[in-house]
Amino acid sequence: MEELSVKSKIIKSVYFSQDDGRLRICFKNGEERLFEGVPSSEAHAMTVAPSPGHYYLDRIRTRFRRLAA
Repeated sequence: MEELSVKSKIIKSVYFSQDDGRLRICFKNGEERLFEGVPSSEAHAMTVAPSPGHYYLDRIRTRFRRLAA
């Protein structure tokens, strides 16, 4: 997995795998979420969004399958 740079109030770090579309989001509160089938365009759009946290809530959490981390 490749670490993607992100500046967010709630997200600490983001990792994305081009191979299988897995997106790992590490939050500042210590929680982690792992999603599969995420296109690279969505992963990168989240990291450059004005609010990556809102992007996650609106575009990632509701659209992609979450895996047990």
